[in-house]
Amino acid sequence: MEILDLFPRSIFKGSLPGPLLNQLLCISADVLANPGSSPDASAKLAGQLSQQRELRPGHAAIQQLCAEHVLPACDRWIGHVMERQPPQGRGPWVPGRYRLQMVDLWLNCQRAGDYNPTHTHGGSFSGVIFLKVPPQIKGHCFDGQLCFHGPEDWHLQSFRTGMAHYVLPVPGEFYVFPAWQPHSVAPFRGDGERWSIAFNVIATPLAAGTSGRPEAVATKQPVRSQAPQRNVSLSSGRIMPRGF
Repeated sequence: MEILDLFPRSIFKGSLPGPLLNQLLCISADVLANPGSSPDASAKLAGQLSQQRELRPGHAAIQQLCAEHVLPACDRWIGHVMERQPPQGRGPWVPGRYRLQMVDLWLNCQRAGDYNPTHTHGGSFSGVIFLKVPPQIKGHCFDGQLCFHGPEDWHLQSFRTGMAHYVLPVPGEFYVFPAWQPHSVAPFRGDGERWSIAFNVIATPLAAGTSGRPEAVATKQPVRSQAPQRNVSLSSGRIMPRGF
């Protein structure tokens, strides 16, 4: 007998080098200490967090993060998924026929009781980079964990146990996933702050006759601060000042 696990969802997981993580921590500490210097991103986001601040693209560490880690991860995701399709089912998502562009990047500061409801993002890809995690956030409970939600509600009695996958935040680790993938962040108890960087990336087919490796195109795209559409909470359809 054989059991088939059908309809998998692909999530990319990576790790940042220590020096880059330290630079991002310094940038984040400066942004949070001087909130007036960075635009407030909370109005267009679903999160109910202490602070959510846009990150400007000018810093070398931000450019390195995008060019060497985030955009290549999106490119690898496309390659991983498309390699499992027959050639006629790959559309424009073959090497040299698309480009990747970062369109939104922001810093999340979560404190005790803060949370991010189940939501999706605009664009093509989204993701999160964990920077700082309070020591009480561990794997023995759901506190402070990132949850990826399946297409149906989690329900133990009917064995729908695979509809929620929790990820323990670890500084330096990051995840990239399709923007349509529902996800949430549970609140945590106790002292400390949980810092993370979130982002949106757009994959755009190139015009006919345009050629070039997607890696080269992806690493040269500018970082821009506007989002293609707001991040939408699935918990409520109401439009409120903080997006939830």
